[in-house]
Amino acid sequence: MAFPRIKAAIIVLFLIGSLALITIGGIAYIGPQLAHGSNVQHTDGTIIAISPNMNFVLKTADGQTMQFICSQRCHLEEAHMARHLREKAHTDIYYIQRPGNVLDAIDVD
Repeated sequence: MAFPRIKAAIIVLFLIGSLALITIGGIAYIGPQLAHGSNVQHTDGTIIAISPNMNFVLKTADGQTMQFICSQRCHLEEAHMARHLREKAHTDIYYIQRPGNVLDAIDVD
């Protein structure tokens, strides 16, 4: 009598876990698009330099350096960016590529 109940409990837990993983994966995939728009690109690495006007250089894991200009939301994260530079912390950048191959950082995390 207890075996069918245990089997049902395991199936329910499996279904709930699967639904949770699918939901979390979906949010992780479409979250940045909802927050920043559909034409936003993502990269990550370590900030290696910040200029006085808040433009900065990012070094990616493959050794490539990328130069970004800092848009208005990026300017609000000045202290956060300085801490990432000081601690050589991993940094996620959401940016828009403008004409002339200008990379405009809209969010730094």
